[in-house]
Amino acid sequence: MYPRDLSYKMPAEWGPHSRTFISWPVQASMCYPEDYDAVCSGYTEIIQAIAEFEPVTVIANSADLKKLSALSKEPQIQLLAIEHNDAWLRDNGPTFVINDQGEVAGINWRFNAWGGKYTPWDLDDRVASEILKDFGLKRFDAPLIMEGGSIHVDGEGTMITTEECLLNPNRNRQLTREQIEDELKKYINIKKIVWLENGLYGDETDGHVDNIACFAAPGKILLQVCDDPDDENYRITRKNVEILQHATDASGRKLEIIPIKQPPKNHYQGKRLTLSYLNFYFVNRGIILPVFGGKAAETDHLAIEVLHKTFPDRRIRTVNGMAIIREGGNVHCTTQQMPAAAPSL
Repeated sequence: MYPRDLSYKMPAEWGPHSRTFISWPVQASMCYPEDYDAVCSGYTEIIQAIAEFEPVTVIANSADLKKLSALSKEPQIQLLAIEHNDAWLRDNGPTFVINDQGEVAGINWRFNAWGGKYTPWDLDDRVASEILKDFGLKRFDAPLIMEGGSIHVDGEGTMITTEECLLNPNRNRQLTREQIEDELKKYINIKKIVWLENGLYGDETDGHVDNIACFAAPGKILLQVCDDPDDENYRITRKNVEILQHATDASGRKLEIIPIKQPPKNHYQGKRLTLSYLNFYFVNRGIILPVFGGKAAETDHLAIEVLHKTFPDRRIRTVNGMAIIREGGNVHCTTQQMPAAAPSL
């Protein structure tokens, strides 16, 4: 039976969490291994920020356990030895679902390192099942190659994604759009998918939606936008606005769009970095927001203002968004929430 048949569904991220999972970086898999110490400092900052709000389980290779022992002395942080190739747990970890009785289970998607871009990925493809085994949770093995950063849900039957990623032939070449939709409906129990065309320019994940849009509430979408006609993201974000203006959710509501201005362009070793405020992460009664400083100070401030206004009951906890972005992702990319069987916060 599929999760949908057992009343399981993927809840909205702003619901209550029992904990957050995050993986420790692996130097051998990094694009810039010379930055390993700086990246580790960035991960430490993120882990400690999340631990201000909820428990954190750090997935670590056995070789790293000893050097992380000081981190695990903090009461909200625990280590879990699971061998992995790369650290982006949003994409290689489980997608958690919960049923009407409050029972939590996990979807074990297939993983191929963002369309076969990085080898090896054999350990990463087993991370989800190892986490679910360790926590004694029911596992549903899905036939789709999927990354958690490519989808967002509103908890009421609507999902948002991009064609650039989910329809990319480097993932599920053998499946049509309709077949992909059907599998997602069976495994995370959604009723409607809103398809954007593209994610941010140059995003090596092939346009993950978690860099460009997310639900703020049922019927409300936060969207990163660009107002510079000379920027590659201008056309992309204008098209996304147009699509969302004409879209409705699973309940037939027109979507309210809440824009967040993108940070200024920033390059590293000649490559444009994929900077996004939408790569924030919901925690219990808070939000962990990457900010970028320097010439992004103005847009950092604007993003904080928008999130304060949108989520007045949540504390906005900022972290240094430049710390890990050179490796291709940010706070949301590193994390995966386990829902709690409790009323919404």
